[in-house]
Amino acid sequence: MTRAEAGEPGPTPVSVASGASGTVDRLVRALGRLPGIGAKSAERLAHHLLRCPPEEAIELAEAIRAAKDQIRHCEVCAHLTEAGQDRCAFCRDPRRDPGLICVVEQSRDLMAIEKAGSYNGLYHVLLGRLAPLNGVFEDQLNLPKLDARVREGGVREVILATNPTLEGDATARLVADRLADAGVPITRLARGLASGGSLEFANKEMLADALQGRRRV
Repeated sequence: MTRAEAGEPGPTPVSVASGASGTVDRLVRALGRLPGIGAKSAERLAHHLLRCPPEEAIELAEAIRAAKDQIRHCEVCAHLTEAGQDRCAFCRDPRRDPGLICVVEQSRDLMAIEKAGSYNGLYHVLLGRLAPLNGVFEDQLNLPKLDARVREGGVREVILATNPTLEGDATARLVADRLADAGVPITRLARGLASGGSLEFANKEMLADALQGRRRV
């Protein structure tokens, strides 16, 4: 899924002209397309890769290739899993509480919650958030599988852990409306999280407080 599909703004193109090599310029432009990497950072990273031992740069390239080739989405929750594994590590773990489903926008939000160490249920990754202005609509989110999971029984609570932004709040409301007649309590993370922030940048204490203080929608 692209950033536009996920409702996220794309990176600002990095304009470079090293005066040394078109290959170097290509590397800088490629690095500059990464989120949070500006022109100066892209140049520093490029020159670091050129200075480091060849095996170190090749290891990085091979790790990226392997991730692209071998990582898939879990058939149950859409979190990341290895090729050949239909279900992710969380869905396969018998110690997790199947009666709790925490709904997040992206896998990185799931991992942020896991680092807090205070949640032991299962997850559901929407693979984006509702953002009509960016061309992301209801039918582009991973909602049908969530509907099926909740309505098949055994779920005691659905926790909406979308980011505390306008788009995240709209997505949470959409999910709550879709599940309103499912007979399952639906809660939202408490506002221990700063409005306009992102889960991946919250510390574990903040996330733990938000999970403990969640409220019914």
